[in-house]
Amino acid sequence: MKVLVTGGAGFIGSAVVRHIIRDTDWSVANVDKLTYAGNLESLADARTSNRHCHFKVDICDRAALDAVFQEVRPDAVLHLAAESHVDRSIDGAAPFIETNIVGTYTLLEATLAHWRSLDEEARARFRFQHISTDEVFGSLGATGQFTETTPYQPNSPYSASKAASDHLVRAWHHTYGLPTLATNCSNNYGPYHFPEKLIPLVILRALAGESLPVYGKGENVRDWLHVEDHAEALTLVLRRGRPGETYNVGGDSERKNIDVVRAICALLDEMLPGSTNRPHEKLIRFVTDRPGHDARYAIDASKIKTELGWRPRHSFDSGLRDTVRWFLDNRPWWERVMSGAYRGERLGLSS
Repeated sequence: MKVLVTGGAGFIGSAVVRHIIRDTDWSVANVDKLTYAGNLESLADARTSNRHCHFKVDICDRAALDAVFQEVRPDAVLHLAAESHVDRSIDGAAPFIETNIVGTYTLLEATLAHWRSLDEEARARFRFQHISTDEVFGSLGATGQFTETTPYQPNSPYSASKAASDHLVRAWHHTYGLPTLATNCSNNYGPYHFPEKLIPLVILRALAGESLPVYGKGENVRDWLHVEDHAEALTLVLRRGRPGETYNVGGDSERKNIDVVRAICALLDEMLPGSTNRPHEKLIRFVTDRPGHDARYAIDASKIKTELGWRPRHSFDSGLRDTVRWFLDNRPWWERVMSGAYRGERLGLSS
């Protein structure tokens, strides 16, 4: 199978590409315009595989997309390209509207044209799979979980843009018959994670002996999913999911943000017994909360488990330990990332 992956140099996208090259015989056409968070080094050995090729293309560029489709003639599309950081969307929503909404529309149009050009048998096999987030559902109270039928209630510019893209994908299926699949996932973590997100940010700031900013009182709850488990879920949905259906993907690992930060500090204390920053927990600083900060997310992943047989392989405790160790062992990767446009600054303070 030939798969076109958008955003394949990003955090989740690169995990998907690595998984495909390592664990399947598929080939990958990686469409990524390499913004600040896109990094071909995150592809590891997949980058040099003869089953992987990269196209530096913006998904908003219809002519460039058409050229890629014409050259690759893919059997499926995995759409992961997106602006993804809530704080950045607060500081400036325009790139999120452009990439997540206009880009998804442009990709859908290019995909529809390609799909219509296929013969009947190839059209029946073809799939367009859209990868989204649990943040489109809004905020939960102390109990309950998001299901595939939870009403949408996005509360940030980021989640609103992803909600819009979800609706576009649904509409292209119901209106034009494009065989689409969609997934909504909980918070991902793991190796090659861009350092503006909570877990890598805390690890790297702690290594530098810098303060560890925690929003509000750190009581916000997230459900954590290891990125490699997510990658396996996505390819399973692509192979066995029913067109027109949505599947929630979660790690069954709810944690308060402050508990995640403290767990990272404890792991660094253990792994770096000679560090002058021990105990790392002394670096925690509570800061002004993010505007519109959702209180709690939790995913009910029973549908993908029951229908497709997927289960996460990583517990949060083991996955977090492996992630901290990965960042300790892969300093050259994150040092090159940190030497670019990102400096570990606090984002999302715009009024």
